[in-house]
Amino acid sequence: MDASARMRAMVNGYQVSQALSVAASLRLSDHLADGPRTVGDLAAATGSHEPTLRRLLRALATVGVYARADDGRFALTELGATLRSDVPGSVAGWARLVGRPSYVQAWSALEDSVRTGANAFSSVHGTSVWEYRAARPEEQEIFDRAMTSLTGAAADAVARAYDFGRFGTVVDVGGGRGHLVAAILARHPGVRGVLFDQPEALADAAPGEGVTVIGGDFFAAVPEGGDAYLLKSVLHDWPDDESVAILRSCRRAMAPSGVVLIVEQVLDLAPAPVRTAFSDLNMLVMPGGRERELAEYGALLEAAGFRLGRAVPTGTDVFVIEGVPREP
Repeated sequence: MDASARMRAMVNGYQVSQALSVAASLRLSDHLADGPRTVGDLAAATGSHEPTLRRLLRALATVGVYARADDGRFALTELGATLRSDVPGSVAGWARLVGRPSYVQAWSALEDSVRTGANAFSSVHGTSVWEYRAARPEEQEIFDRAMTSLTGAAADAVARAYDFGRFGTVVDVGGGRGHLVAAILARHPGVRGVLFDQPEALADAAPGEGVTVIGGDFFAAVPEGGDAYLLKSVLHDWPDDESVAILRSCRRAMAPSGVVLIVEQVLDLAPAPVRTAFSDLNMLVMPGGRERELAEYGALLEAAGFRLGRAVPTGTDVFVIEGVPREP
């Protein structure tokens, strides 16, 4: 493929992304899980216009998501199976989120963000992404499912990579539905867990036995007395000042020998630099945060009363970054 053809493929990448988002919203891979089906069957199952659904399936078959048989039926491929909603590592939640109009419209303002440094989502919608979703329960549910799919892929890897067994209590700050703290307790049954997030984010949380669920605002205060305060995919949502405020909340609350554990992608250590660099742009466009280099996390920790410890790889895109309290 020559350079022009490669560039055209990159420029047109949004078309594939949108088609995948529609497939996830229609749950096409779920409907194909038991075997090939005709377009008519799928149209009836999804409430879709049959001739147009055929066009979508045909396009996705050309990129390997589905396979078209000689009899006209469509079947699931190994790639397409990752869009099932009921499999480990499912990408369905994320695919559905990135096709939402509010998401696409925010990305359309990337140029304005690059010129001004302003958050694209707020510029387009006149409100923060958090306030926008809070006022729209359907959007919040789609976002929560996307975050669950991302956390599910990394939770076991994080629990395996780091020795959580040395802690009495792990507080998962901003932990959503509790998949990460549940994975940690499953591997380290002697540890107690605390799941902390905004009350509305905890509505469907079911982290299992050994986990206390507490609602609140991490800018104001977090549960006291923990030995480890876990911040997974939290600080990258926020600019530096807000990130330091969250870390200070953890510093005030933790036991004297406690640590804060930041679970994030790291720009200068990234095993998949493309994913991490474009995640950084996504943080700019959506919540107004950023991915950071390890030294930048070190600076946040220093400002909040910690010193930078190890950055432990997990075999995924994220690292476990230790923050150890400095002596007063």
